[in-house]
Amino acid sequence: MKFKNPLFVVSDMDRSLQFYQTVLGLRVTADFGANKTLTGGICLQTAQSWPTLIGEAGKAVAFGGRDAELYFEEDDLDGFLAKIETMEGIEYVHPLIEHRWGQRAIRIYDPDRHIIEVGESLRMPMLRFAAQGMSSEQIAARMEVPLSLVERLMK
Repeated sequence: MKFKNPLFVVSDMDRSLQFYQTVLGLRVTADFGANKTLTGGICLQTAQSWPTLIGEAGKAVAFGGRDAELYFEEDDLDGFLAKIETMEGIEYVHPLIEHRWGQRAIRIYDPDRHIIEVGESLRMPMLRFAAQGMSSEQIAARMEVPLSLVERLMK
């Protein structure tokens, strides 16, 4: 068995495509009408077609479950934050936070209230900690990751 794609059901395909293209820089790699695949393998499926596909024709689709997210990493998190601050309609799950292991992240909603997390890559806090004079061993302890990961990402 091989995992292929995550899929989000969307109420308005055009609005969702606009969000994923403008905010996250994704593009359509396959267009099947009611289903579109975006770079990274994310699939969007229309809410009109979804109930029939799962054998639940006539039943409503529920949005905003707050039980899952799509996770992205961005080396220039500050640049991404500056970009979305200029955009209208961005709804935040929470503002920029720093996790206990030092990685910074923000979570926003897509147009159907699916959660999108954009965090800096793990390498970025490692570089910050190294610039503060921490050794690789100290960084591994601070970030709660194996030393081998720190050594690999710091190369």
